[in-house]
Amino acid sequence: MSGGASIRVAVVDDHPVFRLGMVALIETLDGMECVGDAADVASAVVLAGERHPDVVLMDLHLDRDSGIEATRLIRARYPRVTVLVVTMLDDDDSIYGALRAGASGYLLKGASPAEVERGIRAVAAGSVLLGPAVGARAVDLMTARASAPEPFPQLTEREREVLRLVAGGLDNTAIAYRLALRPKTVRNHVSSIFVKLQVKDRSQAIVRAREQGLGGP
Repeated sequence: MSGGASIRVAVVDDHPVFRLGMVALIETLDGMECVGDAADVASAVVLAGERHPDVVLMDLHLDRDSGIEATRLIRARYPRVTVLVVTMLDDDDSIYGALRAGASGYLLKGASPAEVERGIRAVAAGSVLLGPAVGARAVDLMTARASAPEPFPQLTEREREVLRLVAGGLDNTAIAYRLALRPKTVRNHVSSIFVKLQVKDRSQAIVRAREQGLGGP
């Protein structure tokens, strides 16, 4: 973003009332303009490519899609676009996943308009902004997980996320909701995990995962 220019903001959220409310908020803020909005991953990526926002406000639960995946794709294809997550999800996997995907900030949907404005300006200026409800946890998560080697290097990052939730006792439907994925996508990931870990079923996968510290008893 060039000095003195308006901050170009896009909004990605599958809830129309919240999305339109956020668009309206942005239009009231000095030095900002909303350049578009989207409700799913595909539209979000197209929007980032066509409208060149400085900041994308990203929800993580996009109906059957994942805002983490949208963040990863946008940051990979358009590295000058920054992402500020604004979501209801405050679990450790969501926070860690969003930051690993390239998000520059993380706010919960209870944030005030002033906090959202501060977050947009911060990430547009190249800073990292973590809301008070997640800041300390995010630092601890990134430090702890970065200092330890990832278990099962043969798995993709998404497969490790799925395996961690399998080991935590969640079924495929719950995992799909937690990661904002289609149930069929989760089933495919689970099948791939079985093949790569050379296990026959879910019970064996859970044992292997917990031996490496994933999930819990």
